[in-house]
Amino acid sequence: MTGDAVTSSGSSAAPDVLHTLFHSDQGGHEQVVLCQDRASGLKAVIALHNTALGPALGGTRFYPYASEAEAVADALNLARGMSYKNAMAGLDHGGGKAVIIGDPDVVKSEQLLLAYGRFVASLGGRYVTACDVGTYVADMDVVARECRWTTGRSPENGGAGDSSVLTAYGVFQGMRASAQHLWGDPTLRGRRVGIAGVGKVGHHLVEHLLADGAEVVVTDVREESLRRVTDLHPEVRVVADTEALIRVEGLDIYAPCALGGALSDDTVPVLTAKVVCGAANNQLAHPGVEKDLADRGILYAPDYVVNAGGVIQVADELHGFDFDRCKAKASKIFDTTISIFARAKADGIPPAAAADRIAEQRMAEARPGH
Repeated sequence: MTGDAVTSSGSSAAPDVLHTLFHSDQGGHEQVVLCQDRASGLKAVIALHNTALGPALGGTRFYPYASEAEAVADALNLARGMSYKNAMAGLDHGGGKAVIIGDPDVVKSEQLLLAYGRFVASLGGRYVTACDVGTYVADMDVVARECRWTTGRSPENGGAGDSSVLTAYGVFQGMRASAQHLWGDPTLRGRRVGIAGVGKVGHHLVEHLLADGAEVVVTDVREESLRRVTDLHPEVRVVADTEALIRVEGLDIYAPCALGGALSDDTVPVLTAKVVCGAANNQLAHPGVEKDLADRGILYAPDYVVNAGGVIQVADELHGFDFDRCKAKASKIFDTTISIFARAKADGIPPAAAADRIAEQRMAEARPGH
């Protein structure tokens, strides 16, 4: 393998990277690999958080981070989130994540993806990768040429294809569970649902909601994504931006389906929705935000629970993908979400804290004493 670790003593970023790794409040990670391949320009971080339940499973994010330290911090946070997501999804997988530093529209190449595949392969199966923000099925097909521990591939290359269909289905089940808990009826007929981001997952979510009789309001920074929705469904209402969406009068459910941090000190005070349930990862800008939601009487369906449909699919791909089997597993997100709300009520804690407790219990039971 051509490449080397980014650990040069001459790197001004090294102290920041090490401080993030050893002193982050999102600590407890088992392994972090810093990867560099000069020939292709690859700079990547692979983070393994917890492998108590099995090999770490999580996608590869391709993003133009401002610094190596920022990339490491994101990889650590995302890997930790995958440990909890995989545990709550009932999978025999731990949590891991990889990030590739750079603008994918500028630096992504076949040579770079092949180099990345060699780094993943060097872990010998401790980490199984897949698609994430900035990476797609075609990219995983390239990575798989160097690494057999690759999911999210095209059907032509032994994979299951795009996992966004089942991700959207799982979020829809989370919404139904939220409606059951809050209003005593899982149907979303007549409910007003706002979706921020109608890209890979969001546009499939629109289909489920309309089929169930919901009124849908959307926004997206990409005009082409909005057109794809409104061309098919002219009844869908479009608003200018997320700021407008969270203030829509009579909004029942808000679904963040883009990047993380959607729920913050700025957005929660003006949010009109009664429920937050969306596909985006890491929706809470900081842990205190969930208490702010609860104080306002807003029910939060933990993101990593309801958006687990995609990881259910890629995990199934390792054993020979079957869509109906995966959909049946993803449908259980309804029951899981209901159980989390019940645990939260019983323990007197917010739903995300309840989900964390359940996930941590499963990981602890798999590896007693750790």
